Amino acid sequence: MIRKTLLAAAATLALSAPAFAESHAMAKDIVDTATEAGSFETLLAAATAAGLVDTLKGDGPFTVFAPTDAAFAALPEGTVDDLLKPENKDKLTEILTYHVVPGKVMSTDLTDDMKAATVEGEEITIDLDNGVMVNDATVTQADIEASNGVIHVIDKVIMPSM
Repeated sequence: MIRKTLLAAAATLALSAPAFAESHAMAKDIVDTATEAGSFETLLAAATAAGLVDTLKGDGPFTVFAPTDAAFAALPEGTVDDLLKPENKDKLTEILTYHVVPGKVMSTDLTDDMKAATVEGEEITIDLDNGVMVNDATVTQADIEASNGVIHVIDKVIMPSM
């Protein structure tokens, strides 16, 4: 009985290994990964309005500190609608690129009080004293890998000094 179970397990592993390798090789980019997650519709709409989708689908690598739909909903009423207007594209682009760091920065690469330059040009601060914080946002899920970088989910929209 044990021998049959071991043989069945070995056969299952042998047959699933090629499927795993194929799906791993076909990893989704940051935009497709965020789309599949289902909790970044506002972020994706903003990236589309700012003309950043093609960039985030590009080679990268990028590290994206991605606010959830709930994080955008917590902004003062009307803020998101206002930012999505064509005349506010530059401001929206500044805010979104402030959430992106060039390179692939995994959670294991973070150190307390480290600074990281964003694509927008300013720095963000990582604090590890009470969980992982990016400025005043909490990382709620880390290390979501994509083919062109990594996503860290945050609970707040962080703002550059503008």
